[in-house]
Amino acid sequence: MKSYSESYKEAGVDITAGYRAVDLMKEHISRTKTPGVMSAIGGFGGLFAPDLKGIEEPVLVSGTDGVGTKLKLAFLMGKNDTVGIDCVAMCVNDIVCGGAKPLFFLDYIACGKNEPTRISEIVSGIAEGCVRAGAALIGGETAEMPGFYPQDEYDLAGFAVGIVDKKKIIDPAKVQSGDAVIALPSSGVHSNGFSLVRRIINMEKQVLGQYSESLGMPLGEALLTPTRVYVKPVLALMEKIDVRGAAHITGGGFYENIPRSLPQGLTAKLSRSTWRIPPIFELIQETGQIPERDMFNTFNMGVGMTLIVSQADADKALAMLKDQGLDAWCIGEIIKGEDGVSIC
Repeated sequence: MKSYSESYKEAGVDITAGYRAVDLMKEHISRTKTPGVMSAIGGFGGLFAPDLKGIEEPVLVSGTDGVGTKLKLAFLMGKNDTVGIDCVAMCVNDIVCGGAKPLFFLDYIACGKNEPTRISEIVSGIAEGCVRAGAALIGGETAEMPGFYPQDEYDLAGFAVGIVDKKKIIDPAKVQSGDAVIALPSSGVHSNGFSLVRRIINMEKQVLGQYSESLGMPLGEALLTPTRVYVKPVLALMEKIDVRGAAHITGGGFYENIPRSLPQGLTAKLSRSTWRIPPIFELIQETGQIPERDMFNTFNMGVGMTLIVSQADADKALAMLKDQGLDAWCIGEIIKGEDGVSIC
């Protein structure tokens, strides 16, 4: 007998809508299937059998994150098929900083009302993010919470698990003075700093829908551009180059994240003159009259990830990244110092 409760429905939770949402999302989830997947969606846990061939000492690396208040923009724009990419990217970009290959991803969607089509749209983005990362979407949870969330809003979070051979872990202890710092270009604001963005930019749909000459697209579309997934280019680079450090530039910007990829006593000296700042950040800074130091301490400013390699490997690394579709550039070098990062 199919599960159904009229009393629960009257309380605001329609479990049949949940079944419909699962049916709609199955086609998206199927795109992410990889050889290690052992279970279908609908069980109590996702099963995954990792291929350990060639890995001497397997180490699991995990990461979890959400999309933050960027979701408010998605609600206003009525566009729910890209924030899932953000959710996946925020997790897998973190674990690749340890040198790990993502294996699988699980999501958590909490909403005021389960609208199956909207849930399916969200999952389509999650699936796309997983495809870009080479990870399988093996499970998740959709929680209908009337009275806790407004009916037309939701929250989105997830986590990823990856694997790396112990000897291949990107270890900050290997970073040396004189090493080169390589910048990987971002696709835009990514998924941090939106509380500040929302404070200074008029969040009305009419304003967000207006075409911007400087951006080459409507403002809302530029802000919703999903976070770039760096997994495949970084893993390909690691096969040929000794990557000594990696930092995912998220909340806290450069001043918080780059020091996490360095040992004590070394600083990343970044050259402001090399920077390629996308127009969206110039618009945000000018609109809010935000000091430049705060911009670099909040946003990625066009650099979604930094990698540290030896000076001898820098040119080869840049060429390889270009072949992977990333127009990366050398943004600075490592010097002795206690500041962690210096932008000048």
